[in-house]
Amino acid sequence: MSAEATNPLTPTTVTTAAHRRKNRPRIDLRRLGRAAVIGPAARDKLPDAISHVVEAHRAHHPDADLEPLRRAYLLAESSHRGQMRKSGEPYITHPLAVTLILAELGAETTTLTASLLHDTVEDTDVTLDQVGAEFGEEVRYLVDGVTKLEKVDYGAAAEPETFRKMLVATGSDVRVMSIKLADRLHNMRTLSVMRREKQERIAKVTRDVLIPLAERLGVQVVKTELEDLVFAILHPEEYQRTRELIAGNAAGAAHGGDTLAETADEVRSVLREAGVQTEVVIRPRHFVSVHRVSRRRGQLRGADFGRLLVLVGEDADCYAVLGELHTCLTPVVSEFKDFIAVPKFNLYQSLHTAVARADGQVVEVLIRTHQMHRVAEAGVVALGNPYAPGADDPSDGERADPTRPGWLSRLLDWQEATTDTDTFWSTLREDLAQDREITVFRPDGGALGLPEGASCVDAAYALYGEDAHACIGARVNGRLATLSTVLRDGDAVQLLMGQDVASEPSREWLEHAHTPGARIAIQRWLATHPSTADTGEPADRAPRPEADGAASRPVPETPTPRPTASPSVIVDRPGANARLARCCTPVPPDEITGFAVRGGVVTVHRVECSGVTRMKSAERAEVGVRWGDTTECRVTLVAESFQRPHLLADLTEVIALEGVAIVSATVEPPTQQRVRHTYTLQLPDAARLPALMRAMRNVAGVYDVGRIQHHAAAAE
Repeated sequence: MSAEATNPLTPTTVTTAAHRRKNRPRIDLRRLGRAAVIGPAARDKLPDAISHVVEAHRAHHPDADLEPLRRAYLLAESSHRGQMRKSGEPYITHPLAVTLILAELGAETTTLTASLLHDTVEDTDVTLDQVGAEFGEEVRYLVDGVTKLEKVDYGAAAEPETFRKMLVATGSDVRVMSIKLADRLHNMRTLSVMRREKQERIAKVTRDVLIPLAERLGVQVVKTELEDLVFAILHPEEYQRTRELIAGNAAGAAHGGDTLAETADEVRSVLREAGVQTEVVIRPRHFVSVHRVSRRRGQLRGADFGRLLVLVGEDADCYAVLGELHTCLTPVVSEFKDFIAVPKFNLYQSLHTAVARADGQVVEVLIRTHQMHRVAEAGVVALGNPYAPGADDPSDGERADPTRPGWLSRLLDWQEATTDTDTFWSTLREDLAQDREITVFRPDGGALGLPEGASCVDAAYALYGEDAHACIGARVNGRLATLSTVLRDGDAVQLLMGQDVASEPSREWLEHAHTPGARIAIQRWLATHPSTADTGEPADRAPRPEADGAASRPVPETPTPRPTASPSVIVDRPGANARLARCCTPVPPDEITGFAVRGGVVTVHRVECSGVTRMKSAERAEVGVRWGDTTECRVTLVAESFQRPHLLADLTEVIALEGVAIVSATVEPPTQQRVRHTYTLQLPDAARLPALMRAMRNVAGVYDVGRIQHHAAAAE
């Protein structure tokens, strides 16, 4: 009995990825094995053993040159001849099956050639030089990237290093990872011939590393089948219950009342009447997806076992379909997501919506073009040869560099920054465990994908790398926010970067860093600046009292000459004395007004002062006032800033350069990385106030400077 026959799952995911080929019969690997050992085919004739590979390949690439595949198969078959798998099949059936998976996904000829040869260098006498001489340097590089340097022991120590070596190779060509994923998929399909404990070890590594990698590379059909295979091995009882749920729903649908089929017919009718050319198909959920939905919703109904997929020709047709469905059916607005305008990090594009039926069931609908569907199913594999002419042309709608998806680039940066394999491995697994992502928007209109729970610290390092050490704060949806602020899906984020060379990360940032990229960068900086990690100061400077870490108490008043009298105010009431209100401390050239109070005194307020409103509501008599000729004045300013070293020194220096005397200065204890500075200043000329406030706002870390506002005194 073949390994596939004893597998608890029937591996149908890949063969149904392209729904047009959903009725293709499963391939009998034993028959392929027999064809493989019969001997080489006639010269220039394609061997029968690769006929299914050729058929699948031509479906995606009808003009492909098949000669490299023929020669690669003949070399692989002759090299592996006599080798057997534990399932009892000829070993050649493994590279054949891996290559068929990739061919079904739409991989180009070079990838398939390397896939046929991917085990020859490791397990036979074939050398890399021989591969390069016969098939070219590109195939040689791919085979070298996939070739394991030693037999993989799936223990805790060996797998991280093996994976890391593979990752380094992948950095130059993502097709290496594609072959690795297909290799793991076929091995998982045939895992039943191994001991139970080894099955579980391999399944756990697949769950923790390979499945999230498939997700991030967008190879959805591989990811979903791997999930089901792992589910069957690690949770056999829950898998069996889920299988029974699916079988029960299928039996009920066969006897009438097929919710998804009925809704699909209704959607077809609506779109046909609207004149939109579409293809509407039912997408059954795979085992793990059904299991997750059942845990979330409890009792399942017909609509919970699948979704509808609407395929159209052009991007604009997607929105036309959406409009028709929302007009003619009952939309569930909360379920709408636009991954066309804002694609996911793994290239995925689609419109998601849902419609409610009269019986209360909600049917999910996916809307995408045929090209979007191909990329959604096969991810990076669907991009073809990254070195082919025009492959890096952004006008084709794909990303500019198909060999380096953004997530993979970040991963390679981490492994370069982390020399310790165990640290890298734990960091990688932590990142891969983040299975939900949010999208935030930058001021330039671009989008940034972050894991759920990410903070402004994570956004800063995702955007600027190690330059984010100079980040001093952020604006989230237009509001000032600390770097510890947790971001939500759809937030608009602007990072505020300091210009001071002394700007630096603090150990506190690690508490708010959610992504490995941010944590690695901060830890690396702290490790190379040990004195700063303890004092908050750069290693080549002694701690200064004006650093924010020492600003938790009032700063002693700066001794200054006794200032002259307040600016003169002319009052339109003979004999009345003017007094500047303490609630708003007006100075020239503020627009002012006055109110008579006890003792024949007129208090002078800025017209926008809240005390003016209260005076008017109390029907106090308003008195006309205006500034006299004296321009010298005293004013109290409040500077709001983000915490950083030397900020107080920088502010006092700017104030002095403006020719302003500091009467007193107070710095409140930092709160959530924010610091509040209060200055009482003596200005020789009130006209200098606007320029002074601008100069203070330009100090790195300062986000606002304003006049102090007190509550109006009751007596006034």
